[in-house]
Amino acid sequence: MKNLLTNKTILITGGTGSFGKAFVKRLLDFHSPRSIRILSRDELKQWQMESSFSTHPNFSKLRFFIGDVRDKERLNRAFEDVDIVIHAAALKQVPAAEYNPSECIKTNIMGAENVISAAFNTGVKKVIALSTDKASSPINLYGATKLCSDKLFVAANNMRGSRNISFSVVRYGNVMGSRGSVIPLFINKRKEGVLPITHKDMTRFNITLDKAIELVERVIGEMKGGEIYVPKLKSYKVMDLARAISPSSKKKIVGIRPGEKIHEEMIPETEAQNTLEFKKHFIIMPSYPDWKGNKIVLKRGKKVPISFSYNSGTNTQRLAVGELRELIKNYLYNDFEAI
Repeated sequence: MKNLLTNKTILITGGTGSFGKAFVKRLLDFHSPRSIRILSRDELKQWQMESSFSTHPNFSKLRFFIGDVRDKERLNRAFEDVDIVIHAAALKQVPAAEYNPSECIKTNIMGAENVISAAFNTGVKKVIALSTDKASSPINLYGATKLCSDKLFVAANNMRGSRNISFSVVRYGNVMGSRGSVIPLFINKRKEGVLPITHKDMTRFNITLDKAIELVERVIGEMKGGEIYVPKLKSYKVMDLARAISPSSKKKIVGIRPGEKIHEEMIPETEAQNTLEFKKHFIIMPSYPDWKGNKIVLKRGKKVPISFSYNSGTNTQRLAVGELRELIKNYLYNDFEAI
């Protein structure tokens, strides 16, 4: 992997988010890229991120570009001489997407198309788009836009012609402790003695930032173009998470929010015919037959049963209350104690 990233220029859209900051740290600590470009809209977050890395010995490799994936011309300029693009920019809040659908479409769908176009125009070699479990059988606008985005990146491989470029997708579940997620909410709410639970049976997949980064690194090394990579993850019951954070607090059922599922899935049964299983992940292969590298991956992977689906409710790998508590302490809050 180090050889793949040595002396390469890597650009991360939406790079001031949780993934971008953690991925930049990994690149600076363990790899030797030529440069790392952060493209995002918020100059304050860029300044904060720049300040946090200012004492790193490899800080000089960081570049900060203000720009929006909605702006195709800005992407064309930012992508010049870039080898690898990690596309993390998106509007992700489900309620905000429902209330502002056109804005979500402009960023998540038209923005994805702009990223693809700019990558073609500037000679980028690899594009990895980050997706979400909500793109699988979506019931809200955010999920629907990310499904469209996934389809665009997979189909982009049909248009590459003689270009040396590949597009792949990484789809994973809730990142543990990310901004706006349930763990910081529960940590804050436990001070009030009441934790809001939307449904007593609700489950979610769980992934740490470290695991998300490891998967993206693996994809950079393995991708042929057109794959949707899905990591094998453990699930948890939201009620168990509440017990792990504050066993003494009252658990109040407040009802499912609009656009929310009781269980999330990352591979629907309708995709089983295109899905291969590996030791640490699944790959949803593109359905078109002339996929570059199709035979290579088929030899290494195992076809899943035709009735297979990957669902947080039926997933046999579960996190117990004690395991959740340890994860929170080890990855998020060193001084965490359940109360």
